[in-house]
Amino acid sequence: MFEEFKKFALGGNMVDMAVGIVIGAAFGTIVASLVEDIIMPPIGMLLGGVDFSAIFTVLKDGVPAAPYASLAAAKSAGAVTINWGSFVNTLISFFIVAAAIFMVVKLINKAKAQQSDTAEADPQVELLAEIRDLLKHRQSQ
Repeated sequence: MFEEFKKFALGGNMVDMAVGIVIGAAFGTIVASLVEDIIMPPIGMLLGGVDFSAIFTVLKDGVPAAPYASLAAAKSAGAVTINWGSFVNTLISFFIVAAAIFMVVKLINKAKAQQSDTAEADPQVELLAEIRDLLKHRQSQ
């Protein structure tokens, strides 16, 4: 049983999956930074200086009661909030990741199609085809 597990754990698919998960996690942090630090500030500036990460709605006041100057202040007061701005940032991150994955899959599929188109025929198949053609030629004579 240990040998089966070792074969499974060290198999190519498992290792490939682990590498993919690690790279995906790193990619996720890069995209989160891209959205929060690069994309959203100019959008917020264009919309009149809105900081999307600070947009929230208070459902239940904490102690002290609302208004709160920031989301951090609301959370530290124990207020229950809906964090709209964080959700918008997460949606934008999702669309960026989805677009990137789409492009990677599209490139992989294109590379696979080109590889199958340019793959050389198996020499054994070519040899068998030549033998078949020679036998047909002999039978027709």
